[in-house]
Amino acid sequence: MTDLTDNQLLRYSRQIMLPQVEIDGQERLLASHALVIGLGGLGSPIALYLAAAGIGKLTLVDHDVVELSNLQRQIAHQQSSIGETKVASAAKATQALNADLVVNAVAHKLTGAELEAAIAAADIVLDATDNFETRYELNQLCWQQHTPLVSGAAIRWEGQVTVFDARNANSPCYQCLYASADGAALNCAENGVIAPLVGIIGTCQALEAIKVLLGLEHNLVGYLLHFDGLRMEWNKFKLPKVANCPTCSG
Repeated sequence: MTDLTDNQLLRYSRQIMLPQVEIDGQERLLASHALVIGLGGLGSPIALYLAAAGIGKLTLVDHDVVELSNLQRQIAHQQSSIGETKVASAAKATQALNADLVVNAVAHKLTGAELEAAIAAADIVLDATDNFETRYELNQLCWQQHTPLVSGAAIRWEGQVTVFDARNANSPCYQCLYASADGAALNCAENGVIAPLVGIIGTCQALEAIKVLLGLEHNLVGYLLHFDGLRMEWNKFKLPKVANCPTCSG
């Protein structure tokens, strides 16, 4: 880690004054590399807030292009971005916030060995997808690589956030939460979603990622945080590790 410049001390001064961060913590964030899978409703606030908070490197992965229907909730993109790849649009938005940020934009779907290599190169992975197969593959590879995974989902008026971390012996994994595909990954194209909900959940994912990177104990490993936006209610549930889970029980 390198010493903070005068500009960085000023930029991140409101974080540095927190006892859980201070200069050492900010340097740790600047040396961190986050992998964000999906640059839609959840991925937009994730990328923007990680960039603003001083994460040193972001790898952004999404194979879609920006469409008009995305603009209702995907705040990293603008009308002028329609037809552009989401990762190119999000890269511009994050670097407009923080010119020091290193961004690696991947405009195709990562699977198999390529996804495994991307996870191995990152300090943390944030799942902002709505595809069950991708969520399962991310879970398995993150567990194998011992890379923390921050998982979020949002649909209609409800959302949830949790953290899976193979470095913690008590941590469950995504397959402990969803043993099968039933109900695990509804998508907003078929079910709808209220615009600010994805911002709330994505911002929580960014916050959890920062806490994990700082090594703070009070994170969502072993818990599921659920938000009901219609009733404006938060509930936190204990998420147990499944004894015979094929991914994490061994």
